[in-house]
Amino acid sequence: MEASLNEIDDMIVHEKMQAALEYQNEAWADGMADGIETEIIADAAIAHALRETIRLHGESSAEALLDSLRERMLAGEFSANRTLQ
Repeated sequence: MEASLNEIDDMIVHEKMQAALEYQNEAWADGMADGIETEIIADAAIAHALRETIRLHGESSAEALLDSLRERMLAGEFSANRTLQ
């Protein structure tokens, strides 16, 4: 029973992540349609995410998030041309 509860929790998190990405994609497209450069949109999104993370969880958690993102970036997770194996 515990394994299936964890699986359900994982599915819920995955669905929320997909919904959040859709909202962000819409906001990104709206910004570009208004003539805002992608670098500015990206900077604003990252700054907002860091402010919220620090507000909710503190600077140590934000630092851990940044470390995790750096490792994932260096591993190619965010590269558009990466190949999944």
